[in-house]
Amino acid sequence: MKLGVCLFLLLLVSGSADSRCFCQVTGDLDDCTCDVETIDSFNNELLFPKLQTLLESDYFRFYKVNLNKPCPFWTVSSHCGLKDCAVKPCKPVSLHLLLEFYILFLIPEGDLETREALLNWSKHDDEAERFCVLEDEGSPDSQYVDLLLNPERFTGYKGPEAWRIWNSIYEENFYTLFNRCPLTKAFTFIITAKTFHRWLEGQCVEKRAFYRLISGLHASINIHLSARYLLDDSWFQKTWGHNVSEFRGRFDSELTAGEGPKRLRNLYFLYLIELRALAKALPFFQQPSFQLYTGRAEEDQRHKELLLHILQLARSFPLHFDETSLFTGDEKEAAKLKEDIRLAFLNISRIMDCVGCFKCRLWGKLQTQGLGTSLKILFSERQIEALPSSSDQRPRFQLSRQEIVSLLNAFGRISTSIRELKTFRSLLAEDG
Repeated sequence: MKLGVCLFLLLLVSGSADSRCFCQVTGDLDDCTCDVETIDSFNNELLFPKLQTLLESDYFRFYKVNLNKPCPFWTVSSHCGLKDCAVKPCKPVSLHLLLEFYILFLIPEGDLETREALLNWSKHDDEAERFCVLEDEGSPDSQYVDLLLNPERFTGYKGPEAWRIWNSIYEENFYTLFNRCPLTKAFTFIITAKTFHRWLEGQCVEKRAFYRLISGLHASINIHLSARYLLDDSWFQKTWGHNVSEFRGRFDSELTAGEGPKRLRNLYFLYLIELRALAKALPFFQQPSFQLYTGRAEEDQRHKELLLHILQLARSFPLHFDETSLFTGDEKEAAKLKEDIRLAFLNISRIMDCVGCFKCRLWGKLQTQGLGTSLKILFSERQIEALPSSSDQRPRFQLSRQEIVSLLNAFGRISTSIRELKTFRSLLAEDG
């Protein structure tokens, strides 16, 4: 994935969650004019329902991805053998054969228009790839995956292999990025949470931001797994739902040495970042030449109108974060810092190819790419402002279909997490 981006985020909010409930995150967020209550109201009442409708459309439900890349960092001894870890389809012979297979066998019968349209997608995307060719899209191992048929949920993938992924993300990337700090790696294994955050606050805001960016993503994924947990696996059916005990184990302050509420606050920071990117991307999607092409002209136009409505809604949010306050000062030092963080984020995206659960790998790759696309947008302001008024001119800023699909679906995951927090608060209140 090519990310001509630089990373940023907000400062970590100090303080604990509301004493009535560890997940009752409230109040103002540091270093911005926003508060949690405003985000909850805006997301749950205005944005979330419309976004879910958009993500169910054909353009956004099909994500093109290569799930067969080898892990570039270590040998993966085995893949998750559980049925719920699998992704359909999973072993394409070639992209065109995969499309044909997918259309013939995985698209519901009677939906002939969707089948025919998918056959035209590759040709249509090839034209866009002249401006933004992504590694996964061009690979012969790439495949279209129906995200609605492969939802993100708890698959049973856990243990040393799963822990190794997050340990690599945090330890190898953060302590490489922060290598100027005298804290040794040996010490990091025995460092307490309190000591870690005191050390973290001694770093520059951009490096602290990078940690909180990934922490927010980690928190969001853990909420999804807790909200769609396998509650019952009988021989005739499976029941998925909210697992309050799992949620407590991941976020209860007492069970996480005080870390749980901090992780939830980082989720809200991440929400602000991706919301800001959607707002700034509006001019790109407003171009008359842009279309959500699936081969159904009327539906494509209706879905574009819905997309523009969502982006205009994002732009209307009253308390956006101002990203221009970051990477200021000496130009050379700022440029070096941007590049260091960009490479660290790129490294994290490559770690997703080491995930042994294919469904977890799918959603991990989608959400890291979506975040990367958000950052690409945020730091391409000049290129977006310079978008040509005529389709005859070649724009400097482009987004591929894959970037667009990952951008909206990744934000959809964050939006869903914010909404699920409301549900968990109610469930916890019922438990007393």
